[in-house]
Amino acid sequence: MSTGNFENWAGEISEIGAVYPFVGSETMLAIAGVAFWLWWHWKQNKMENEGIAEEMKKFGDKEALMKLVNREDPEDP
Repeated sequence: MSTGNFENWAGEISEIGAVYPFVGSETMLAIAGVAFWLWWHWKQNKMENEGIAEEMKKFGDKEALMKLVNREDPEDP
């Protein structure tokens, strides 16, 4: 893959040409990056909500969870 001729550095920048691959694809790559970022946040939120739902089912209501977080026995009145 050639990104230009650099044998003579005293030339004009317009004569050198592109100095990195995939020139012109920046917009599509940015759109793909933002789409992936949004998808990742959606997927992460879905997985965390599923985990919270499992914990709520396993440990009970919000008060029981708070007791567990505070290191109290949830069976204690």
